[in-house]
Amino acid sequence: MNKNLENEKSLVFSYLQLRKVIGLLGITFPFILSLGALILFKTGIQGSISSYYHTGMQDVFVGTLCIIGFFLLSYKGYKPWDNIVGDLGCIFAVGLALFPTRPAGVTSSGDIIIGYVHLAFAILFFSTLICFSLFLFTKTDPDPKKIPTKRKQQRNKIYKVCGYVMGFCILLIAIYFFLPNTIALLFVRYNPVYWLEALAIFAFGISWFTKGEAILKDKVKLPE
Repeated sequence: MNKNLENEKSLVFSYLQLRKVIGLLGITFPFILSLGALILFKTGIQGSISSYYHTGMQDVFVGTLCIIGFFLLSYKGYKPWDNIVGDLGCIFAVGLALFPTRPAGVTSSGDIIIGYVHLAFAILFFSTLICFSLFLFTKTDPDPKKIPTKRKQQRNKIYKVCGYVMGFCILLIAIYFFLPNTIALLFVRYNPVYWLEALAIFAFGISWFTKGEAILKDKVKLPE
């Protein structure tokens, strides 16, 4: 077998595995936090994913975000812009981990400021994830002679659905925060922010898991 071809196959395999790992982390992240807190620390569902920083699952929360961040840093796309978005995603993920959300109850002015920084990182982080799903993963070869495979077209639909789900969840969270207190209090007991964030993160995981061709893989056999 040609050595260059063998190296190319190894590189493709590594990239696919990296994307699958990122996807699995995204899919399992909300469940690991909530179930871990419930089983290990008898802690119920929190108001948001970020609120798990202030529970016994703090190390898991911080560690998983940092792992996702550095995996995004390792991500290499086909164009320089892909790499830039991955690098930004790393910065925003690590920022989420290092600047925690404001704890419940009475807080200091410092906690409030850090909470706003956390919110900014959260918005930027999800923006990069949406960008990956809607604009980067859906790109096809510009050569008009190379028609996207049926599987590629199907994967593109999944990327778009995941991107729209993430965007819709973030929009609903924003609307919730701007609701009058009398109306918002009606939903507090259901922890809407947690469930919307969990759904958005799950969609992010599905998108990357698909990008790793764990599902709908092209049936193309490389020459030996």
